[in-house]
Amino acid sequence: MVIFGALHLVALALGLALFVMFLRSDRSGSKPPEDDDGGGGGNDRISDKPKTSPGGGIPLPDADPSSQRLRSHERLADTQRRHRRRRVSEPARPSRRRVAS
Repeated sequence: MVIFGALHLVALALGLALFVMFLRSDRSGSKPPEDDDGGGGGNDRISDKPKTSPGGGIPLPDADPSSQRLRSHERLADTQRRHRRRRVSEPARPSRRRVAS
């Protein structure tokens, strides 16, 4: 029971300390942000020299454009010619055995 009460006192003390820090942060002399700061975030760093190589590493082999494009609601399989199927020769029927009776 004593440990339970002690933990509550520690939590209340930490909460009070955080609340006091929050109240004191409003009094600091911070300047409000300007209205015209360029908007939208981004990177404010200016590079010293221009880049000589493209970023992103080497191009991947699958980065080539597709040979066909779909511009309507048709399926990709419908855009290619269908190959004729080869005829498969049927296996010869097995000869029937005579059953001796």
